[in-house]
Amino acid sequence: MEDMSHRRAPIQPSTAYLEYAGRGVRARVRAAHERQEQGGPQPLDAYPEQARLWRAAAARVRGLSGELTELLHHLHDHPELAFEETRAQQAITGLLHRHGHHTDSGVHGVSTALRSSFSTPHFDPAAHRTVAVMAEYDALPDIGHACGHNIIAAAGAGAYLAAVDTLRDAADAGVEGVEGRVILLGTPAEEGHSGKEYMIRGGALDGVDMAVMIHPFSYDIASHVWVGRRTLRTTFTGVAAHASSQPYMGRNALDAASLAYQGIGLLRQQMPPSDRLHAVITEGGHRPSVIPDRAVMDIYVRSLVPQALVDLSARIDDILDGAALMAGVRVEKGWDTHPPTLPVRNNETLAARWATTQAHRGRVSLPAGVVPDSVAASTDFGNVSHLVPAIHPMVKIAPEDVALHTREFARWSRSPEAETAARDSATGLAQVIIDILADPELAAAARREFAEAGGEQTVADYFGRG
Repeated sequence: MEDMSHRRAPIQPSTAYLEYAGRGVRARVRAAHERQEQGGPQPLDAYPEQARLWRAAAARVRGLSGELTELLHHLHDHPELAFEETRAQQAITGLLHRHGHHTDSGVHGVSTALRSSFSTPHFDPAAHRTVAVMAEYDALPDIGHACGHNIIAAAGAGAYLAAVDTLRDAADAGVEGVEGRVILLGTPAEEGHSGKEYMIRGGALDGVDMAVMIHPFSYDIASHVWVGRRTLRTTFTGVAAHASSQPYMGRNALDAASLAYQGIGLLRQQMPPSDRLHAVITEGGHRPSVIPDRAVMDIYVRSLVPQALVDLSARIDDILDGAALMAGVRVEKGWDTHPPTLPVRNNETLAARWATTQAHRGRVSLPAGVVPDSVAASTDFGNVSHLVPAIHPMVKIAPEDVALHTREFARWSRSPEAETAARDSATGLAQVIIDILADPELAAAARREFAEAGGEQTVADYFGRG
């Protein structure tokens, strides 16, 4: 009988845990919706000094609706990889120019970045606040905008235009107490890179008091976990030899990579549940008859806590050194090909105001903890959030079972739901920006929370200048 074992399909992972977790999430989501239905969205009268400005910002976004949808579609139809986003840069710049706004391209040390800025007539940086709204627009290899950065770009550009026009009209009408500056930062190269950290080092946040942006998802969440990440490329160098006639004359670099891979697997038992390790062996020889003298590993190290990321990195160093010692080879460790990204420090004060804006859009923006912390990725916005009070809320565009970085999510990123999310997000971000500038109590509370969480901290504070 023919042996059919080699034709067996891969064993599919069990969905039992996902189903169990999904039941819990659905129950908590229902409870959150019921609470909002019972209480209703907080009336705009709760913010009498901003209520008219909120309505004006919403009207501005409605007027921009067609152009934001056009931008969203254009970016989706022409995805560009990190540091190659020239077409996206031009599309956003064109939108701003049509509305009379000057932009600078290639700013803060990144050629595909952009910046536009507006200040009210009596802006004083010593007395008034500056808010940056950020727009990402890079895509993923092969699967395009499977993270929805086309929506982020449309929402960020729309928020900037709506906030600026509202502030300009308020100034023309003689409205007092609404002074400040709004900056749009086009931030390339988030996928697998650290575009925002490069821009930070180029002065992007100089003079900025707070920062806001959104991210599309399969849930509406005001405050969600994003873990920090470091990258590591490790090269083991040994001695080649004939694998049959003189194997004892070789020192096998692939052996070291294999030992390191197993060591990383064993380490996982002793890691905090929020930490993650991913490793692949990208080089390990070319012919079985030759003992490999070179092996290369690419490793991602992630953690929810910056100091835990430092500690975990040290454990990885030990494993790699030990593997090299056992195999008798040399090891070179190239940490942080791109700068590390820190966990997002969500400012709950600003996140609560965001949730209020979304309630008025008919959305229930879930609080932290409703969706498990294990559903977490990384973003270079974490570095921003450790320098200024910041929010990075999630906006629903897809069903709950559709994951980021999949072809299915890429399809949802060009859907009517994505278009609605871009408008709702642009409105909400514009309203939060206006509140930060017009509500000194809100701004002070956000600053207090930021200080209590540790205040300003840079990547270099944890890892040195990577």
